[in-house]
Formats: sequence, C-alpha cells, structure tokens
Amino acid sequence: QVQLRESGGGMVQAGDSLRLSCSYPGRAFELASMGWFRQAPGKELDFIAAISWNGERTEYKDFVVDRFTISRNSAKNTVFLQMNSLKLEDTAVYYCAATFASVFRTPDKYEIWGQGTQVTVSS
Repeated sequence: QVQLRESGGGMVQAGDSLRLSCSYPGRAFELASMGWFRQAPGKELDFIAAISWNGERTEYKDFVVDRFTISRNSAKNTVFLQMNSLKLEDTAVYYCAATFASVFRTPDKYEIWGQGTQVTVSS
C-alpha cells in the first residue's frame, strides 16, 4: 500500500520558518487532493491546510492564514507546507494525507496518511 512520507520537521525558535514536504509516489498523486493536519500532545487532530488535485483550490484553518502556505509540485509528486512566523502553539506532529473526495477539512475523508513529522517551537 502506498504510504506518504513527510520530512522537514525540527526544532526552531518562535518567529522562525520551516518547510514541510510530503512525497506521494505513483501516478495517483495527480488525482489526489492533499491535506496537512497536526496533533499537539493531549489534543485532537486538527486540519491545517489542503490543496486540490489541480492546485486551483486551497483551504486553510483560520489560525494559519497569512502564516502558512500549501503548494504542490506534480513533477515531483510532492506537496509542501511553508510555515512562517512560527508560534509556540504550532508545536505538534504534522501529518500529510491524500483524499479523492472534495471535502478537505474532515480527516475521515482522507484515505492515505503519512507517519508524521515533529515540529517543536521554543521561545
């Protein structure tokens, strides 16, 4: 079964930037809309951002608007999450996921998940 692979996480200071990457091997990437979620310790999985299969539609959680940007490179089968002005509360495990549905914000609509990458923001 295809598995997504995230990379780019790490430990940074508040105000810094990170770019997460997620690779999705295979041609199905061309038809998949991709999303990013995160889960902080003791909290539920939270939707962050998503991008449609053709890149024409993006959605963001309100608390990351103007700080995070999702994009995709079809030639590299990769989706990115550029995170700027990171805050302490952005500390979490970040997951990418793939869906072939048109609903982006609901984790249950995503069929393929990565194992996550840790992002830790310190003061």
